[in-house]
Amino acid sequence: MWRRLIYHPEVNYALRQTLVLCLPVAVGMLLGHLQQGLLFSLVPACCNIAGLDTPHKRFFKRLIVGGALFAFSSFCVQSLLEHSVPLPLMMFGMALLLGVTAEISALHARLLPAALIAAIFTLSLAGNMPPQQPMLLYICGTLWYGLFNWFWFWLWKEQPLRESLSLLYRQLADYCEAKYSLLTQHTDPESALPPLLTRQQKVVDMISVCYQQLHMLSTSRQQGYQRLLRAFQVALDLQEHISVSLHQPEEVQKLVEQSHAEAVIRWNAQTISARLRVLADDILYHRYPRRFTMDKPIGALEKIARQHPDNPVGQFCHYHFSRIARVLRTQRPLYRRDLMADRERRLPLIPALRSYLSLKSAALRNASRTGLMLATASLLGAALQLPKPYWILMTVMFVTQNGYSATRVRILHRAGGTMAGLLIAGATLHFHVPQSYTLSAMLLITLVSYLIIRKNYGWATIGFTVTAVYTLQLLSLNGEELLLPRLMDTLIGCLIAFGGTVWLWPQWQSGLLRQNAHDALETDQDAIRLILSNDPQPEPLAYQRMRVNQAHNALYNSLNQAMQEPGFNNHYLADMKLWVTHSQFIVEHINAMTTLAREHEMLTPDLAQRYLQSCEIALQRCQQRLEYDGPGETHDANILEAEEQPPSGPLSTMEQHLRRILGHLNTMHTISSVAWRQRPHHGSWLNRRLRRRTSESRD
Repeated sequence: MWRRLIYHPEVNYALRQTLVLCLPVAVGMLLGHLQQGLLFSLVPACCNIAGLDTPHKRFFKRLIVGGALFAFSSFCVQSLLEHSVPLPLMMFGMALLLGVTAEISALHARLLPAALIAAIFTLSLAGNMPPQQPMLLYICGTLWYGLFNWFWFWLWKEQPLRESLSLLYRQLADYCEAKYSLLTQHTDPESALPPLLTRQQKVVDMISVCYQQLHMLSTSRQQGYQRLLRAFQVALDLQEHISVSLHQPEEVQKLVEQSHAEAVIRWNAQTISARLRVLADDILYHRYPRRFTMDKPIGALEKIARQHPDNPVGQFCHYHFSRIARVLRTQRPLYRRDLMADRERRLPLIPALRSYLSLKSAALRNASRTGLMLATASLLGAALQLPKPYWILMTVMFVTQNGYSATRVRILHRAGGTMAGLLIAGATLHFHVPQSYTLSAMLLITLVSYLIIRKNYGWATIGFTVTAVYTLQLLSLNGEELLLPRLMDTLIGCLIAFGGTVWLWPQWQSGLLRQNAHDALETDQDAIRLILSNDPQPEPLAYQRMRVNQAHNALYNSLNQAMQEPGFNNHYLADMKLWVTHSQFIVEHINAMTTLAREHEMLTPDLAQRYLQSCEIALQRCQQRLEYDGPGETHDANILEAEEQPPSGPLSTMEQHLRRILGHLNTMHTISSVAWRQRPHHGSWLNRRLRRRTSESRD
């Protein structure tokens, strides 16, 4: 029981975050310096946003860079305040100066909001303590945060990767069970595929997270990670075989009518799902897996395949389920991969600065957007006669996310949670509770809030608001007077963040749909070239297969977010949803063809070349259609007509997949011809603005 409790991801995270916050407060109270302890607990908020608790092979280097940036931000704010530099100009300049971090890498990009929040905290402290004290506070606080997290990760070594792998296995179990639970009801792609696409998206997202962790930790050099590396390779094999599909609903229906295949296939799928959930717990709770076999379900499936040799569904399911069963039985991957091929791209500082100074830089746009929002908040604070509008500025930083949809959800959660938290704090402040009981309650509330923050940010915000009010009460004894001003500041900050997200170089996912669709087709083309090459090698095939899955996942994520954005034509998004559905079919065929190519089930060189030419022409037609808005066939004449299809007759499994890919590409070309004409029409300022999304995404 204790093992399950201490290794549980939410409990482990909540304990770590609560201890790193509350231990300085406890030490300060014991030494008679409670206010200094409470101020010390502000630094972990900056460190969390900066991602300094992320296990990394350069952990202490990142810690030094983060602490130096926090101290530098504090120094800049105090120096500029002494020279009476206007606050709007100060915040805008600091955002532009620190924005270059986003050009280096995605992980470095988190230093920008963290350093700005450190500057905002300093703004609230300036004038209340000596100038060097905030800088010393950030340096010592970051050092404490880093040392504590280093000790924590040393104590629970491998735990971050174990949590990700455990979640990956659970997502695979849910995906396998959902895919085969209603086999005969998957005849209509429009109704059956969206739930499966969502589950497949979660699986690929977790695979990407594991790749990032493997790269950041340099696990290939550490002996203790070898078992987890093997478990990840097993998961890649499982994803490859679970995500394939024959896409012959009429053959499925025929086999179900002629036999009890549906029950047998469901039996196999449920057995696999149950085993995957057991393995997920074994990985998370540091247990060795027990012996496993599923000979009876596989035997029943093999019997059905022998009884119906003319139906491809039985052979298809037996082929993939038997390999899944072998992987689960042996706990060894089918073949070795180069897990470090998918590396994080990191740009050195000087080239990053050169790229950042370009007007086409996305990092420059993001920094300018953030700086303008903070400048607007500062101007509004001055208009409301607030000498230090730090709460508005903090709200802007906390609710601004990467994209419209995420920002909107965060604003709703932040505003609702803050309102409820202020009401609770206002009601309880009337009870004059002893300080020791107040601190104990704050400790408990902090622990509960961190337990639920990953899944319920709004509810966690209630707890954090209550602790923030009581912190102000303990620091200045005027927490009750600040309730209404803090509520108004929060609402103002949310409105500014929403306006900046919509008006200032908006990151509309709708405008990225074309580019993501084009990238998905490009990765499909590279994968088909590798599969139909003369000598396909396992490692390049595995890496390219994952690139295909990730490119399609980026497209699917863009579509999901675009459907929540304002002002776009629903017919256009419905057509794009169908386009993405056919793209998923192609991904699943490529998954299956990768397995066949690795096992040397190949075509003759002449036939492979003919199919490759047909696929490339079909892919190029789809790509060219993505580039034009005009109707129909005007631009299609620039592409060579597809060569005559290979003669009909008995087809191998590889040929069947290729034929279906060509059919999906033809359908996608037809959908593109309709979809681009369904985009927003003129008539409102928002629609006119949205029509420029595609050109912005190209920049």
